[in-house]
Amino acid sequence: MKKLLAIVLAAVMFVLPCMAMADELTMGSWRTDDVEQVSALLAKYEELTGVKIVFQPTVSTQYNATLRQQLDGGIGPDLFYSRTFSTGAELSENGFNVVCNDIPGVKDNFSDSALGGFIDKDGNIFAVPFAAVSHFVYYNKAIFAENNIEVPTTFEDFLAVCQQLKDAGIQPLSNGIAANWDILECVLCGMIPNYITTEERLAYESGERKLNDETFVRVLSDFAKLVPYLPEAFASIDNDNANVMFGLGQSAMLIDGSWSYGTLAGDDYDIDVGFFPIPAPAGMTQGFSLHPDFGIAGNAASAHPEEVKAFLQWLASVEGATEAAKVIPDGFLPLINADVAPEGSIIAAMNAVGEGKPSDMRFVWNMMALYTPMVDQLNAICRGEQTPEGAADAINALWEAELAK
Repeated sequence: MKKLLAIVLAAVMFVLPCMAMADELTMGSWRTDDVEQVSALLAKYEELTGVKIVFQPTVSTQYNATLRQQLDGGIGPDLFYSRTFSTGAELSENGFNVVCNDIPGVKDNFSDSALGGFIDKDGNIFAVPFAAVSHFVYYNKAIFAENNIEVPTTFEDFLAVCQQLKDAGIQPLSNGIAANWDILECVLCGMIPNYITTEERLAYESGERKLNDETFVRVLSDFAKLVPYLPEAFASIDNDNANVMFGLGQSAMLIDGSWSYGTLAGDDYDIDVGFFPIPAPAGMTQGFSLHPDFGIAGNAASAHPEEVKAFLQWLASVEGATEAAKVIPDGFLPLINADVAPEGSIIAAMNAVGEGKPSDMRFVWNMMALYTPMVDQLNAICRGEQTPEGAADAINALWEAELAK
């Protein structure tokens, strides 16, 4: 590995004279919360190579539009955080991304599933995979201990725990539907790997399997079983409210993304937080939701293409990924095929939860035309306005119409 790092650094040092034309490169991102961590990573890179990269994040809700405007105007950052699948691919297909196919380490150090979120319709890898996220049931360890509750290992046990808490006057879950994304992304997509394999997901995407078949109705039916354990005011509770409610000890559990761990276990709250995957029904294989969240892309129009490629090559190396893992925000899981998590870190603990379990990305990500309709159907189930069977029929009809276009 030392020899590989020496080669990478030698390549970087070779192009350093080009840097005389500009003092620094820039990196765009939607992660405004990560300034300290990413700046530390970039400082390490500067220490190793002499190349300075400045982190310049944009407010997340404005990032996509701002980045596109910058790239269209020829003033985009040299490096930028890339969304996965269609959103990231669209930029690549318009020629904005450095093609990463031949960057050393990219094809060797990442699995096909990790790379799958970063390949456009022309087969080009448009970013170096950086981090994945998962979905967990967070639980308050003190509440569990005080009520002699063990971490459930089946979905039936999970429902029994919810009922036990409710009977004791304790709010089981703090999830709501006001945010119009987390009930799908965190809850349903966290459940689905327990019911549907990667191969079966592909069959749904192609239309070979129908989204109102017995399996998908079962998923929605089990989702509906969680509704009695949501807060009474669930319709007005968004993701932020749900986090606060759990953090203040006003609920025993919260189904959310791995990225929330840093907040929930941070200084803002005084609770001991544990986590476990949403359990599979008895007799079914426990799955693990692992979704490629973002990669780092290079700007094809950068005035410093060699420096951009050298950084991407470093990030795709085990050495670069190891440095990234030291500062990556809590709850973001490295995608590289190597154990780079620092010992004792939450990354290692979260990886351990998924070890040996079949994993898959979020179910709907290759069927984005269904995103909003699925949220709407889940919300209707929660409000008692729709049955699981009716929701499945509606979702299937929309996807069949989409495939017929």
